[in-house]
Amino acid sequence: MSVPIQRFSSRDADFAVKLDKLRAFESAQNAITDRKVQEILAEVRTRGDAALLEFTHRFDRWQPASAEALEIPRAALQAAMANLAPDIRAALEAAAARISTFHEHQRQSSWTFTEADGTVLGQNVTPLDRAGLYVPGGKAAYPSSVLMNAIAAKVAGVTELIMVTPTPDGTVNETVLAAAALAGVDRVFRIGGAQAIGALAFGTNTIAAVDKVVGPGNEYVAAAKRQVFGVVGIDMVAGPSEILVIADGTTNPDWVAMDLFSQAEHDEIAQAILLCPDENFIDKVAASIEKQIGKMPRATIIRASLANRGALIHVRDLTEACSISNQIAPEHLELSVADSNALLPNIRHAGAIFMGAHASESLGDYCAGPNHVLPTSGTARFSSPLGVYDFQKRSSIIQVSAAGAQTLGRVAATLARAEGLEAHAQSAEYRFEP
Repeated sequence: MSVPIQRFSSRDADFAVKLDKLRAFESAQNAITDRKVQEILAEVRTRGDAALLEFTHRFDRWQPASAEALEIPRAALQAAMANLAPDIRAALEAAAARISTFHEHQRQSSWTFTEADGTVLGQNVTPLDRAGLYVPGGKAAYPSSVLMNAIAAKVAGVTELIMVTPTPDGTVNETVLAAAALAGVDRVFRIGGAQAIGALAFGTNTIAAVDKVVGPGNEYVAAAKRQVFGVVGIDMVAGPSEILVIADGTTNPDWVAMDLFSQAEHDEIAQAILLCPDENFIDKVAASIEKQIGKMPRATIIRASLANRGALIHVRDLTEACSISNQIAPEHLELSVADSNALLPNIRHAGAIFMGAHASESLGDYCAGPNHVLPTSGTARFSSPLGVYDFQKRSSIIQVSAAGAQTLGRVAATLARAEGLEAHAQSAEYRFEP
């Protein structure tokens, strides 16, 4: 059975229409989902632990004996780590070390400078007191996401990191628990869905309210994060996974086809796009897709994803490819070309940029070091990957000398009166020396 991935060219008269249709994704809030989530959040806010127990029984199909039973003891986390298969443990430890090393470079420091009159200005950088990490536990579990989110928070200096994860039918994913132990998560609770987001945002007798909620989830989790924003901070509301490959024809077509699969296998609405100026190479990638897809365990999902939102696009040249890529602002961008450094200055909008044929997107997902929590659905135009800076905040430092109060006060008073704010003006003038 052939793969119905669409093919078209930037030379087509209706190319702009085709590209807009390809990029389109209905990310608007679902009114029914929003109402359900609003009701769940209200229950958690007013009833606390009792609501968590009720929703866990209803949605995850197991009955905790008490609210305290929702927490997984630290000893269980350490046991999960100790019981890991040696190869998985070694891989997790190697990934964790690389992620930590990269994120250490992101840590910001406080700074000040002193003006000639003795006035000191600067910035005080401090970590969040408490952060919450949501880890999916339904269709799939992702220990790699635990490492990416938790290590960034810990490097930032977050005092307490609370993880929540659903355990459908009471089943706990031991690798996720091991990753939590390795990354230094402080407390782990067996709750999921909108109710878990509500618990993190509002707090209950058992779960302390956090300052920021991070981590991916389903549409209910996404809706809950949108609704609690303002009560707490959030990282982002993530959309479907995306990969865009710019190829010049020098890469093995089997590699490119598999790179497209690597995102298409996430779900039926993931997006995989190839931009290439070489039509013969596009033919080879199309043939490789046909050749390799039957060997994929998630072939049905890949087929649906490529049919729904995939494309092989013939472009005039690599410069045009970069321009189209900037329009799309993909989550993952592979520059699978002979000289990726030559193209990099042309790239303005992408979550993560993979340079050269050997930089497969999967390395970024697991162990390269940079964070794999990336902006999707074109939001790379104005947002960035998750990092240490998401768990730090900045306070301005303003220490004004007596001399500085004379000069700055006159500027402030003039501007205050221009705005009709007399008390502001006099507050500054009270510091004038006679």
